[in-house]
Formats: sequence, C-alpha cells, structure tokens
Amino acid sequence: MMIVLESVDKWYNRGEVNEVHALKDIDLQVRETEIVCIRGPSGSGKSTLLSIIGCLFVPTSGLALLDGIKLSRLPDRFLTVYRREKIGFIFQRFQLIPELSVMANVTLPLVPLGISPGERERRADRLLERLDIQHRKRFPAAEISGGELQRTAIARALINDPPVILADEPTAHLDTSLSLAFMEIMGELRQGGKTIVITSHDPLVFGHALIDRCLSMRDGSLAGHTETGSHDP
Repeated sequence: MMIVLESVDKWYNRGEVNEVHALKDIDLQVRETEIVCIRGPSGSGKSTLLSIIGCLFVPTSGLALLDGIKLSRLPDRFLTVYRREKIGFIFQRFQLIPELSVMANVTLPLVPLGISPGERERRADRLLERLDIQHRKRFPAAEISGGELQRTAIARALINDPPVILADEPTAHLDTSLSLAFMEIMGELRQGGKTIVITSHDPLVFGHALIDRCLSMRDGSLAGHTETGSHDP
C-alpha cells in the first residue's frame, strides 16, 4: 500500500495564543513494501506525521492518500473502519488498557470483526511467542514491565495483519536483543507485503540494513533523506 502526502500542513489551536504549526508543507511518498525511518528531536512533528498517515488526525491543509484514497475526504465513521482494517499503529506510550490482560489487549482489535474467541487467541499466541511475552498473556497490563508493555503493544498492532505498520519509537523500552528481534519482524512483514513507517532515535533502528530511507525532521519540516538499505521494491 502506497502512502502519499502532498503539501500537508497541520495546525493545533490555530489563531489562539497557544497555536502550534506542527507540520509545514510536507511532501512524502512511501512506496509499497518500503521501510522508512523518520528521525528528529522531540517536538519536531514526527508523531503528528504518523497520526495523519494513521487516520488519527486529518491535515489542516494538503492531501493524505493511502492507495489513492483521500483520507481527509472520508467521514469519521469510515476513517474508523479504514484505520481498523488498514493500519497497525504501535504507539510510543502503548495506549493499552491497564485492567485488561495482555491477551485481551492484543486481541481487542479483532472483536469488532466478529472473529471467534478461539481464533483470536490462536492469532495472539503466535505473535506473543514471537515477541517472547507469551508467558505473560494472562497478566493485567498494569502488572508487567515497560519492555513487556511495548511488546504487547507491538503484538496488538500486528494482530489484524494490516497492510501498513506505523511505529512511534517502538524500541524505546526494549533491550538490544529485543530491538533486533523487532527489526527482524519488520523485515518479515515487509516480505509479506507490508509498508512500514517508523520514528526512532535508536541507532539499532535507523542504522539497520532493513531501513530503505532515513528522513530527518525538524520544526515540522522534512529535510532530505539518506538511503540506508538495499531493498528493491
């Protein structure tokens, strides 16, 4: 699935004292099965950019398209369905429900799709095993470590087999071994046809051979790119 942003601007609180021009005239194309990493300091606009691609926000101006579909033109109810079916979002702050178990958090995106409880658990078990957290599946999210929370969030993003994976600082709470394992999973997903955009300060991510392009972001603008991988889409 190809991602295209054309002249995208995003303002918060426009016209107010506390207005923020979060994104400034962003042009971006991410090809199908490409893995792109976006680097930049805190507050540079990386998370806002992912949120627009992920149908969480709409641009103030400009166009955001996934496979030619203009996201800003879709009604909210269709955006919700589109996001559920097409986007796997790994949030920087996890966005898990503390009272629910790891298994319940991971399988939550499948509930509206009418998939049976047994099939939901089978899918989750496969992911939890790959992410080395299967032994925690009955624990409430409130009772597991930061690294385990991150792995749970990764599993939840992958459970619906979406064509687009968006990951906001996905290795921030992972050790070296698990960070490299995460990148291996991203490589497998790319081979399965996924398009992936990652924001990261982690050299194990932005310097990894799987990354096709590493873009720099500052003050809401994208500045050039560096080819780091050898993937030929």
